[in-house]
Amino acid sequence: MNRTENVELTVLCLIQNDDKYLLQNRVKNDWKGFTLPGGHVEKGESIVDAVIREMKEETGLTIINPALCGIKQFPIENGRYIVFLFESNQFKGESVSSDEGTMHWVKKTDLPFLNTVDDLETLIQVILDDKLTEFQYITENNEWKIVIK
Repeated sequence: MNRTENVELTVLCLIQNDDKYLLQNRVKNDWKGFTLPGGHVEKGESIVDAVIREMKEETGLTIINPALCGIKQFPIENGRYIVFLFESNQFKGESVSSDEGTMHWVKKTDLPFLNTVDDLETLIQVILDDKLTEFQYITENNEWKIVIK
């Protein structure tokens, strides 16, 4: 039995400032709408260095002391896609937009009124709830199902 599989590693970060989250209005069709900024871990790069680099590239902010809060995962062709979920409320700089989408400081109470990606609410729940660490998509009868633990 082969115990290894192909894995794609990525990061997302919930950046908070008082009662606001920094969200990206993502323009790519594969995951369109307001979501958390993030991106891929480069070969040989540490996971923490990746989230700091990605936040700088996508938001213009230098995050400080990002905290690993959970993992999101789902099956992909010939493997698994893993997203390390971080949060930070310490940062330097001013937010800027990127080719991925425009950045917006959004009040937490305004989230229900935004066109968000389908799983944003669950992602934030896993990041903020100390009792949760895993967000997993599984397929049952050819349909995606969310399991949180």
